[in-house]
Amino acid sequence: MSNPIQLIVHGAAGRMGRRVVALAADDANFQLTAAIDHQGNPLLGQDAGLLAGVAASDVLLSSEWPDTAHAVIDFSLPAAVDACLQAALERNFPLVVATTGLSESQKLALKEAAVSIPICWAPSMSMAVNLTMKLTQQITETLKSVAGGLDVEIIERHHRFKADAPSGTALRFGELIAEKMDGHVKHVQGREGETGERSRNEIGYHAVRVGDNPGEHTIVFGMMGERIELNVAASNRDCYASGAIAAARWLQGKSNGLYSMFDVLGLS
Repeated sequence: MSNPIQLIVHGAAGRMGRRVVALAADDANFQLTAAIDHQGNPLLGQDAGLLAGVAASDVLLSSEWPDTAHAVIDFSLPAAVDACLQAALERNFPLVVATTGLSESQKLALKEAAVSIPICWAPSMSMAVNLTMKLTQQITETLKSVAGGLDVEIIERHHRFKADAPSGTALRFGELIAEKMDGHVKHVQGREGETGERSRNEIGYHAVRVGDNPGEHTIVFGMMGERIELNVAASNRDCYASGAIAAARWLQGKSNGLYSMFDVLGLS
């Protein structure tokens, strides 16, 4: 077997960072090189493996970046992404950005940085979500001119602690669908009061926040006389962590550029 991929996890003390550490520990293709979190985190100095609920890794949670690694997985917060991107750029580390809720300026910064390093970014790292996105494109392309018109609604459900709505994944579903529809597309977030008749080329978004739901998206394609519903749901957060690990493996040896999970899964 070839040498393992030396992995840095940024945001390693968070819920998702811990799951990346745990799953990477079970993957012989990876060796945890560093577990990074912000300087003020009270958990600094603790063993990253023990924090993740697995065997000791002999890698301590730190705010200091090493000079060598083969890949970085960022599962942090939007406010922390800029510093992570800068650190990866300075060291020429391939980077997987799995943090959601990025601003437009941050997305632009990723695009600019990808001139210098290979970066994979997607609103969702779930392989099932990205396959469902591909299906939505195919359905829209086929049915966009159906007699009587095509109505598209997106319903997303997440845990009560989620801070943004609609989810970045729901918005990405809408973007992909809009690209396949003819003409101007109106994006509507929820409905209330006397809204009048639903307009053509409209995509509706509906955000539900309940309990500990790790993420669920339903795409409804409504026609006169029939409908299609695509539903993709996570039962736990490991699907996002395993997708990010797959992306880090896929980035090895890739040329500089901005990639997506479509590229990782061969769907582009």
